Amino acid sequence: MSTSTEATVESLYRVPEDGKAELVDGELLIMPPTGFLPHRAGLKITMSLYEYEQRHGGGYAIGDNAGFIVDLPHRRSFSPDAAFYKGEPTGGKFLNGAPVFAVEVRSEGDYGAAAEQALAAKRADYFAAGTLVVWDVDVLREKVVRVYRADDPNNPAEYRTGDNAEAEPALPGWTIPADSFLA
Repeated sequence: MSTSTEATVESLYRVPEDGKAELVDGELLIMPPTGFLPHRAGLKITMSLYEYEQRHGGGYAIGDNAGFIVDLPHRRSFSPDAAFYKGEPTGGKFLNGAPVFAVEVRSEGDYGAAAEQALAAKRADYFAAGTLVVWDVDVLREKVVRVYRADDPNNPAEYRTGDNAEAEPALPGWTIPADSFLA
């Protein structure tokens, strides 16, 4: 007999300082810190998103470790490595709703059959919550960004060094040289 209680959004606010977690299936899914290359990739993408925000408006560039509260049957939050959010600012609280664009940068433990299955399930959750585009960024092995879109989630576009990656239709006109974060 289990005596554990189900985690809540309030539980996310009590994750230790600098901790990163998501609320999935009633449990806190604690995410370990990432290494140099994945972190730098997420940072560079966030910086480019901030430049887009400044030029075009219409939303907010969001960096690593921000919480997005959603209302899915088995998932209550996301914490992408970079994102673009078109909702209202929430002060010191988590953001309400999914980002329009989410970036997941693979860390050392994000490889193998189980990891692929978990990443695919998370992408499906993003789309169910309203995200239009999800990037799967691999800076450690294949040096590729796979761009998944809600309207065709099983056929990602791929961008490699030498390409300009994009996030249409979530961010019209935004591109970033893949070299800037994959190399």
